[in-house]
Amino acid sequence: MSSKKKGVYSSKVKKATQMLFYKRHQKPGVKGWELHKALGSDFPKVLDLLEDYLKPLDLQVKTVFEEEKTPEKPTIEELDKARFFVALSTGSVAKDKLMGWRIDDLAGLAITISFIISKKGQAARKDVEKMLGEKMPNWKKGLNLDRYLRNGYLMQDEKGQLFLDWRTRAEVDQKALIDMLLSAEKQTQEAAKPKSEQDETEAEENE
Repeated sequence: MSSKKKGVYSSKVKKATQMLFYKRHQKPGVKGWELHKALGSDFPKVLDLLEDYLKPLDLQVKTVFEEEKTPEKPTIEELDKARFFVALSTGSVAKDKLMGWRIDDLAGLAITISFIISKKGQAARKDVEKMLGEKMPNWKKGLNLDRYLRNGYLMQDEKGQLFLDWRTRAEVDQKALIDMLLSAEKQTQEAAKPKSEQDETEAEENE
C-alpha cells in the first residue's frame, strides 16, 4: 500500500472512530448507510483496519443486521441497513460490565430471553410477566422488563408483544444461553431425585 493510500485510510479510520464512539442517537453505534456516506463504499475495509487497533484493548466492532439471522456474506445493501458499534470482545471479562446490574436482574434477563426464544421469537408481555413473577417479587417484574426494553435487549409493539431487540442479537450467544439453562435445569432435577434414582442415572451414564 502506497504512503498516499495509507494516509487516506488513516484519515478514514479516524473518522470511523469518531462516528462509532460519539453517541449521536438514542441507540449506540452508527447505521451502515451513515458510514457508507462518510467513508465511501469501502467502509467495511475501514472497519476491519479499525478493529486491528481495537483488539489490544479487548474491543471489537460489532455488527447487528435488521434480520435476526446474520448473513454469511452480507451485501453492501445489507451492510447499509445494519448497525455498527464498539463492544467488549467476546470472552472479555470486565467488572464494569455488571455495573448497576444485580445478579437476579441478569438472571431475569436470561430467563426472559430464553422464554421468548422458546416461543419462536415473540411472547405476550403478560405471559412474560407471569413467568417472571415465579422467579422474583411481583413489584419487580414490570420494572425489570421496562429496564430490558430501555437498554435495547427487548422491544415491544403496540399489541404488547415482546421481541428480542438489537442488543440481545449483538451480545447474547442464544444457543449457548439455552444450553446453559437446560444444563442447570437438568442438574436441579437430578438433585431433587431420591438418592437411589441418582445412583441409577449415574450408572446408566457410565455404561
